Amino acid sequence: MSTSPGRIFLSRIVGQEVFDPAGDQVGKLRDVVVAVRSARQRPRVVGLVVEILGRRRVFLPITRVTSLDSGQIITTGVLNLRRFEKRRSETLAIHELFDRSVTVADGRRGTVYDLGMEQDPRRDWYVSAVAVQEAGKRFGRRGPQHVLEWDEVGGFVDEETGQGATHLLATMDEMRPADLANALLDLLPKRRTEVAAELDDERLADVLEELPDAVQVELLGVLDPDRAAHVLEEMDPDDAADLLGELPHATSEQLLGLMEPEDAEDVRRLLTYEDRTAGGMMTTEPVILPPDATVAEALARVREPEIGPALASMIYVCRPPVETPTGRFLGVVHFQALLREPPSTLVGQLADNDIDWPRPESSLEQVASLLASYDLVALPVVDENSHLVGVVTIDDVLDHLLPEGWRERDADEPRVDDPRIDVPPAAVKHG
Repeated sequence: MSTSPGRIFLSRIVGQEVFDPAGDQVGKLRDVVVAVRSARQRPRVVGLVVEILGRRRVFLPITRVTSLDSGQIITTGVLNLRRFEKRRSETLAIHELFDRSVTVADGRRGTVYDLGMEQDPRRDWYVSAVAVQEAGKRFGRRGPQHVLEWDEVGGFVDEETGQGATHLLATMDEMRPADLANALLDLLPKRRTEVAAELDDERLADVLEELPDAVQVELLGVLDPDRAAHVLEEMDPDDAADLLGELPHATSEQLLGLMEPEDAEDVRRLLTYEDRTAGGMMTTEPVILPPDATVAEALARVREPEIGPALASMIYVCRPPVETPTGRFLGVVHFQALLREPPSTLVGQLADNDIDWPRPESSLEQVASLLASYDLVALPVVDENSHLVGVVTIDDVLDHLLPEGWRERDADEPRVDDPRIDVPPAAVKHG
């Protein structure tokens, strides 16, 4: 079987052992979860199904996988032990697509015996290739084998059905979360909830963070409580806290009770702070390292794809524990400083701590002033005992400084469901 550089065939990785960053085995790969949108658009790889001790199968988001092609699979951290349940919008590549009868060139029939996936420049994984065994012309003989591009094979998607939410998502799959949020605002509420329900949890979490409060509540309200809790776990803790703060107290407590205890603890702590304060705006998941970590380790951390640009702009050096609230806060190291130093330099030698950092109760105006005065895009929030409790980023501050309702589109603009519009606007496909 021929293969292009960087392409990984699923038959070669199924059954491989999965390891955590410390090198401890946590399970084995049993399947790959994909989102099949259309016959023309390559399916996006959502995550892996990993079998852990006791034959329990759990979900591992693909964004938490750091290595797939070295004979073993390495993750960025511990697995969520909630039992895997496939969503309507998801397909199990190995169990549902292998052995599928498909159509190749000139209408010839064949059977899928493998799938190839690869990473694009944005580090997203897609199914790009289909390995097909043609039916033999004579009884008992196999036909030729081909490795074809996804759009060269028919039979994965029923093209005769109506558009549906899945088909509409095919036009939106490449959008940035902010652009997809704007596209959802253009839909009528019923259509919006249909589309949101088809998004995978991580994608929905990213989109919810970009939507107005009222629409966040609307979309979360159509999910069953277990799924709503999982989506909240995927959101940044500060955004999850803001959303829960908009819900009735009983609903908020129910969802917090369904979340993983560690995630719920972070969110509960943020809910204790006033809205327009450093504590009310901060996130509890910055890049924190001990003073004996090296520049090489720091650069590896800020390269992780799930860390946004503002949080990746600096690391925070603290005595253990290195999860908020940390041990003693020693200072910050800007990303540019990391690039100027040898990889073996210890970050503790580079830490700057010469600014009077905000406390959790510091006002929005005080935080904005510090960001402007020192040309920062993020800054630490420390308590009276010099423990790091969180980080405020410039986007969080702008969310509070911009006029209320700034996320809303002009009400006079036509909606996607408007009969005057034949297709979803192509202009919003690429952010």
